[in-house]
Amino acid sequence: MNQISWIQHLAYLEQQGEECVLVTVLEDKGSVPRDAGTKMIVTRDELFATIGGGHLEHLATQMAREILIKGENKTHIERFNLGARLGQCCGGMATLSFEPIGFNQHHLVLFGAGHVAKALVNIVQTLPFKITWIDEREAEFPTQLAPNVHKLVSDDPVGEIKHMPANSYYLVMTHNHQLDFDLARAILTQDNASYFGMIGSLTKRKKFDLRLSHRGFSADIIDNMICPIGIGAVKGKHPAEIAVSVAGELIAHYQGQTLEQKRPIKQHGLVG
Repeated sequence: MNQISWIQHLAYLEQQGEECVLVTVLEDKGSVPRDAGTKMIVTRDELFATIGGGHLEHLATQMAREILIKGENKTHIERFNLGARLGQCCGGMATLSFEPIGFNQHHLVLFGAGHVAKALVNIVQTLPFKITWIDEREAEFPTQLAPNVHKLVSDDPVGEIKHMPANSYYLVMTHNHQLDFDLARAILTQDNASYFGMIGSLTKRKKFDLRLSHRGFSADIIDNMICPIGIGAVKGKHPAEIAVSVAGELIAHYQGQTLEQKRPIKQHGLVG
């Protein structure tokens, strides 16, 4: 494939929010399959372009996918002896760089497609997030969605949680309090959620804390649920105002800031 094609593929993957590794031949000595500057894009499932095929490309693909699996975010440089190390007849030397791309994105799982959720998606889709937007009601979703927003119509929203990537952000904004509670139980059972927030008042929070504790959840685990959500300084009940407040909290989280505590906590960790 020519240079334009790999550039187009890279732009497409970036638009889709899909992580990949850009493999580049930095240096070639002697007889090698491709010259310096040749590039190949590796995703978890596909290859775009080529660095010449054979054992070198096979090994480079394996190494790139290990980077994807580990979630590494730094460029690696490796030198390959095509004769001694790889048993290729060309016998030259090739130096490859492995550059991860797209690892600055976070994955948000949003439950509920009501007014606040719609307003929130309008903001979060412009931030470094890939969004999985889940609701049982297909008619509630907008007809047009940004490339980094994936609509998932599901009769079993709780069951979708086990399919979500590790370190996902979770936001629960459904129209059903019992579904909210069932989602909370399932999300808190995960040990790799990066953030879990639920829309609601302090009264709702108190009821959920007690119900969760009666079902065996410890105070430390329950405290992983943020409810109410949003930045306290941003007031208002309009969906756009709530959305701005919640988006601000998501930004603060991925920037590594300590989130404010918006509810009274007793020593045992439950609302009094």
